[in-house]
Amino acid sequence: MPTAAIEIRRKYSPEEETALIAALQAAMTAALKVPDWTTSIRLFVHEPHRFTGPPDKGDRYTLVTMDCFVGRSIGTKRALYQAIVQNLGLCGIPADHLKVLLRETPRENWAIRGGLPASEVELEYDVEI
Repeated sequence: MPTAAIEIRRKYSPEEETALIAALQAAMTAALKVPDWTTSIRLFVHEPHRFTGPPDKGDRYTLVTMDCFVGRSIGTKRALYQAIVQNLGLCGIPADHLKVLLRETPRENWAIRGGLPASEVELEYDVEI
């Protein structure tokens, strides 16, 4: 049930925005081995004066934040980070202009499928990979 947000400092065309979302989704589903229907991705486009970043990164600075269940190994996280960098690189985001923040939350802190704690739901995928 990973959810993510992409925050950017410049306007892109609708096609480019769709490509950014698709690139992140492909990275998440490949590295985390989750079905694509379990992901949720939001794109936030900020006016540059409302979203500061490192001064040398300019308008391509991109922040990806992701929330997911606790349980992935450091190897899985490395694969996720590299897939994000590679896929967003294909969309014109330089690797050194990208920051990824991964937040892990225990399953009992997520309500899914009609308000059940995720810890009480059988998932279609393995979290401990």
